[in-house]
Amino acid sequence: MNRREFIKRMAAASAITAAVAMFPGIVFAKEQMQNLPDGDILWKKSPCRFCGVGCGLKIGLQEGKAVAVKGDPESSVNKGLCCVKGYHSVMALYAKDRLTKPLVRKNGKLVETSMEEALDLVASKMQGTIDKHGKNAVSMYGSGQWTIPDGYVASKFMKGAIGTNNLEANARLCMASAVTGFLSSFGMDEPMGCYEDIDHADVFVLWGNNMAEMHPVLFSRMLDQRMQRKNVKIIDLATRTTRTSTASDRSILFKPQTDLAIANAICYEIINNGWMDTGFVKNHCTIKKGKTNIGYGLEDKFAFKDEAKGIDFEEFKEFLKDYKPEDIQELTGVSAKDIKYLAYLYGSPNQKVTSFWCMGMNQHTRGTWINNLVYNIHLLVGKISTPGNSPFSLTGQPSACGTVREVGTLTHKLPHGVVMNEKDRKMAAEIWKVPVENIQPKPSLHTVEMFRALDRGDVRFMWIQVTNPMVTMPKLKRYREAAQKDDRFIVVSDVYPTPTTDIADVVLPSAMWIEREGMYGNSERRTQHFDQLVDAPGESMSDTWQIIEVARRMGFEKLFPWTYDNHIEEIWKEYSLFHKGKKHGMVPLEVLKSEPGAQWPYVDGKSTKWRFHGKYDPACSKGDTYDFYGKPEGKAWIWARPYEPAPEEQDQEYPFLLNTGRVVEHWHTGSMTRRIPVLHQAVPNGYVELHPEDAKIMGVRNGEKVKLTSRRGEIELPASINERGKPVRGHVFVPFFDEGLLINELTLDAFCPISKQPDYKKCAIKVGKA
Repeated sequence: MNRREFIKRMAAASAITAAVAMFPGIVFAKEQMQNLPDGDILWKKSPCRFCGVGCGLKIGLQEGKAVAVKGDPESSVNKGLCCVKGYHSVMALYAKDRLTKPLVRKNGKLVETSMEEALDLVASKMQGTIDKHGKNAVSMYGSGQWTIPDGYVASKFMKGAIGTNNLEANARLCMASAVTGFLSSFGMDEPMGCYEDIDHADVFVLWGNNMAEMHPVLFSRMLDQRMQRKNVKIIDLATRTTRTSTASDRSILFKPQTDLAIANAICYEIINNGWMDTGFVKNHCTIKKGKTNIGYGLEDKFAFKDEAKGIDFEEFKEFLKDYKPEDIQELTGVSAKDIKYLAYLYGSPNQKVTSFWCMGMNQHTRGTWINNLVYNIHLLVGKISTPGNSPFSLTGQPSACGTVREVGTLTHKLPHGVVMNEKDRKMAAEIWKVPVENIQPKPSLHTVEMFRALDRGDVRFMWIQVTNPMVTMPKLKRYREAAQKDDRFIVVSDVYPTPTTDIADVVLPSAMWIEREGMYGNSERRTQHFDQLVDAPGESMSDTWQIIEVARRMGFEKLFPWTYDNHIEEIWKEYSLFHKGKKHGMVPLEVLKSEPGAQWPYVDGKSTKWRFHGKYDPACSKGDTYDFYGKPEGKAWIWARPYEPAPEEQDQEYPFLLNTGRVVEHWHTGSMTRRIPVLHQAVPNGYVELHPEDAKIMGVRNGEKVKLTSRRGEIELPASINERGKPVRGHVFVPFFDEGLLINELTLDAFCPISKQPDYKKCAIKVGKA
């Protein structure tokens, strides 16, 4: 390793501390992590299965086992680096309590059975529920960890064969607001930029995004750019102090929910100071306003439909007058000076700006709105769809984009388009070879409503694959009790025992990651293929093949005619038919097998790095300029969206605000990472971060138990004071990876009325020494 590379990696390490640093070399997965001679290992490539970045890995194989991992230097995503989870990823395959045999509940207990019996029972119960209660009484709940083939056969099975739109995925909980934000602003989903923006941007504004822990490889690339180019700045706009804050050039803390007001104030300053790109806005944008006071989705069967109305620029300017920086200082907790500084960074004509965000903006009861408002900023200054100028929503799962957003495993989606559009339904029916009447023209149940329907009895059968909702659902007690009611039948496909398998009637052991062939689609529209590298243990079966086996048992064998040996290739061929053309052409399988991924639209043998600009995007039809072709008029929409408060705020009875999230060592609910010894030892249990003054007043020291109580539940956790992160006074933070400390028993199931994504960041609680 040369000196520059060493400095680069150490810079990254400084941001996430030595205990979980990115480091050069190889991590081995055998006992005691002993070093094995490199020559004894066969190296094969695969994308990482943790987070949505899509890092390229090289997996070391020996004697039929995955024994080592190193970063793939040929991957443009991570360029040979990995985070701590990536380096230890293969260890997740080999914990002692791995599920290897199907389990069926008999006399109240889960007992082992054969795969044939288990699949027969699933098909029988699903068909019996349809016969007795109708096709909308069955549902499937999947994941952004689904491979693209998994999601595709799930969509074809549920929407094409059975004829119900009761298909959802856990990505509804993490990036649905990003989807509705893209669609409402640009008419098409997914980022217009790519990770290469990091190499060109002068300024990075992180909107509520702790990238040092959540996306450490991308954060290390930003730090590297700052070392190479002294003008590069990283701005942390957040609600608590984190490792990202300490590594940034400036950390600006704001009150939760008021990012809406801050974004509008930035727009006000851009216009007021003459920084707006007038020609860009005139030629490439139109201005809209929608409904206001839109509710929070707290009631069962809550319904809302936005309505866009055109307004002129003068009306938009008048709207922004309520958000002068001096007037919102008390509301936001941010000084007018800091807001004006942010506006200057965006407005300066000589600086390229990339905005990154993730759960802070998306898990928000106005998540669609705040996505719209950050797009507004980029559109007003014309800093979009060119290298280094990018508003970029990151994802947290390996295929939340590829499987959920592109394949369409949400109730309203199809692999190309939406169920509400007759043309899209006809296309799906033709490709799937089903009557168009099979595909229902109305969305049915989004995730929160699906679990509410399970509670009410409208849904009686639910098949959960590759996710752990009995840890992740907000207002968790209601939905756990719903799953355990009489006349409910729950099937769970997973790799380890979890609180969700605990409530199952059938547990199907799944093949994991490199134990089967598949594809993931990452945050930058990059599709990556991976081969089966090792055998799955016992009777474990891929989620794709589990669905196919059940579909065949229910009489749909003609829709799923493939053999096990050719099903991935045939699924990819069929799925690619949905995306023909310059706007979303998919990458040929032979290319995916020979390269570390490629980006759609894939046109004339080339990936499209930046969309909506004729210089980079072959789908543009207006020459060497912008073409927002997702909208009928080819113009992006700037939205007038106001600040509206959260549904639950601090009061005299509940004077604290709870925020939940993740840590770098653990991934989501910890069902895999807590079984990796080095990661579990680093952070063995959940905790609550307190501000030192709040802890002092309560007489609480580090490690002592603290009791948190909301209107929905209570929990006791050890205190963390001045350790990893520090909330402001009156706020606390709790990670959700610990299944023994279920923080979502306290959270509120309010959601954005447009995206239907819950808000896990704002929940009123009281705090006291236990």
